[in-house]
Amino acid sequence: MRSSLRDICLIATLTLAATAAAQTPAPAAKVVELNTHGRDYLPVLNGPPETAGMHSGLVVLTPQKSVGRHSTGQHEELLIVLEGQGEMLFGDGHTLPVEANHAVYCPPGTVHDVKNTGQSVLRYVYVVAAAK
Repeated sequence: MRSSLRDICLIATLTLAATAAAQTPAPAAKVVELNTHGRDYLPVLNGPPETAGMHSGLVVLTPQKSVGRHSTGQHEELLIVLEGQGEMLFGDGHTLPVEANHAVYCPPGTVHDVKNTGQSVLRYVYVVAAAK
């Protein structure tokens, strides 16, 4: 039985992928202190190889400050608000309130911004994961 060049390339690709997967260490459990030490951003999880695909960070916004307009791309995002109040502003013009002890979900492909509309610090943890 003769193998085509396409079959040989496919076998080589699968072999390389399996070898790379076998050499990549599995993510390990960890604890991260949520103390920014005066900064306005703290990465919590940085994605592979630290995680299977999740990214996360702690954001601290002073009054009237925003994170800046951005898109989730092919990811979904969850904000867990620890302190303060603000709003999530969407590219289509609508807004959602964000406040302490609430979680806010942002679906894939959504242009948005988060702004502190309160009189005190807005602190939240975001979690971003690839959408299926």
